[in-house]
Amino acid sequence: MSDSHTCPLVSTAKVGKTSLIMSLVSEEFPDDVPLRAEEITIPADVTPERVPTHIVDYSGNATDHTRRAGLCSDHWIPLINDRTDKDSRVPLILVGNKSDLVEHSSMETILPIMNQYSDIETCVECSAKNLKNISELFYYAQKAVLHPTGPLYCPEEKEMKPSCIKSLTRIFKVSDLDNDGILNDKELNFFQRTCFNMPLAPQALEDVKNVVRKNMTDGVEDNGLTLKGFLFLHTLFIQRGRHETTWTVLRRFGYDDDLELHQEYLFPLLKIPADCTTELNHNAYLFLQSVFDKHDKDRDCALSPEEVKDLFKVFPYMPWGPDVNNTVCTNDQGWITYQGYLSQWTLTTYLDVQRCLEYLGYLGYSIICEQESQAAAITVTRNKRIDLQKKQTQRSVFRCNILGARGSGKTSFLQAFLGRNLLVSPWSYRTTGLHEVMPDFDFLSEEDLACDVVCLVYDVNNPRSFEYCAKVYKQYFMDSKTPCMMIASKSDLHEARQHYSLTPLDFCRKNKLHPPQPWTCNTVDAPNKDLYTKLTTMAMYPHMAQADLKSSTFWLRASVGATVFAVLGFAMYRAILKQR
Repeated sequence: MSDSHTCPLVSTAKVGKTSLIMSLVSEEFPDDVPLRAEEITIPADVTPERVPTHIVDYSGNATDHTRRAGLCSDHWIPLINDRTDKDSRVPLILVGNKSDLVEHSSMETILPIMNQYSDIETCVECSAKNLKNISELFYYAQKAVLHPTGPLYCPEEKEMKPSCIKSLTRIFKVSDLDNDGILNDKELNFFQRTCFNMPLAPQALEDVKNVVRKNMTDGVEDNGLTLKGFLFLHTLFIQRGRHETTWTVLRRFGYDDDLELHQEYLFPLLKIPADCTTELNHNAYLFLQSVFDKHDKDRDCALSPEEVKDLFKVFPYMPWGPDVNNTVCTNDQGWITYQGYLSQWTLTTYLDVQRCLEYLGYLGYSIICEQESQAAAITVTRNKRIDLQKKQTQRSVFRCNILGARGSGKTSFLQAFLGRNLLVSPWSYRTTGLHEVMPDFDFLSEEDLACDVVCLVYDVNNPRSFEYCAKVYKQYFMDSKTPCMMIASKSDLHEARQHYSLTPLDFCRKNKLHPPQPWTCNTVDAPNKDLYTKLTTMAMYPHMAQADLKSSTFWLRASVGATVFAVLGFAMYRAILKQR
């Protein structure tokens, strides 16, 4: 909605434009009428729509391309239309002035003109001399700008425009809290309170449904309003001149004058200081849980491809591609489980919080949860430096960067976290974010280095694999405070002598690292997750010296908390995403 709007009065000479303005301002007919009135502004607090209005006595050519309400005779309408884009036509009001000079109504003359030009919102007969309909005239001008018919309805076809149907369909799906295709009384009352700040009385609810029942057979089912019934009601509002009802709904759900979601709605302001991370808070997880439950029709705690597609129908595009199924927990059919679903949301929030805000906006988070914006769903953690000083963290999401030479087993290590092994799930794919490349040591980016824990993976069977890990550690992590763990991958194979000056064990001892951790996914059983718990523990307690981490009592004490984090789905995977 515009902060203000301009209303030019356009006509040929001597029809009373200036007198109309003077009568509005002084509330009496002027004795001396100037050739042209000065531009005036009606303040917001005295207008029904609470928007300031600039009134211009217009005497030039109709070349203004801005969104304005014009008060024009049929002589000017073609000229205005010729100078405006078809998709951005200005709303027009046809005014019959000097009604005090005639005894009969001019409506018979005006109606054919209205039928000829669909841009005309309404017509008004008025008299500057008798002060007849002067205030009403400018009220209709305001209404034509703030609640235009053009974006909503096609008069020729006598039906709503596709963009309006699309927007209202999304609103219906967001408001259909149980996803049964019907707005029941509880959902209708919540919708009414959300948009108009008041519930509907039981009888009013029945009256609304009865209107729909009388006009269509499938508008009401199980005593609830179907999508067809919902769209019919809004068509009825528009046809009866109650555009403001539909516009109030559209704007409450984030739409602008062009029926696009406001950028301010999708991307609310969220300040994130340096060295801070972003996480979803408890209320956000409850909301996302309700969205999952709403679309898990068969109650199998997983989302089938059809259920995922249905969930994202309120989006203008499909935000999750097939790669998501390869990077989160899935069931035996390859469908995203509840834990995998939450993990993907947590990962998005951690890596790209603006995208998370956008997604929550499409789902209607601020409306359903009655928050000012979806920024209320985000917790911005404190600076990591403060965590180190206080030797404790309030964070629940950690990032582990996986580094290793090509073929060292990084992809297998990542997939094993999801419970997959080579015998159960042979991997012939390379998913986005899991591609293997041999980095040039001089070109590790800040993103590669910015993490809570580092996992250095080498292949015990490849004599040249460990050298990569040693060089990366010495160049980038030896003097950092980032915890590091060495992973001896493919431990089921013969351990070859590494072509490096120190053995992996001696290297770890010299640098006070935990000894290399043997690991393999070449097993019948699901891979052991103890390593992931240890990595999470190291991320949670970065202040602990590497020597302290060798203590079995420390691991026993600390891993309890880390295990709880992992079980709740708030720990490592969100985290394990970077690999080289």
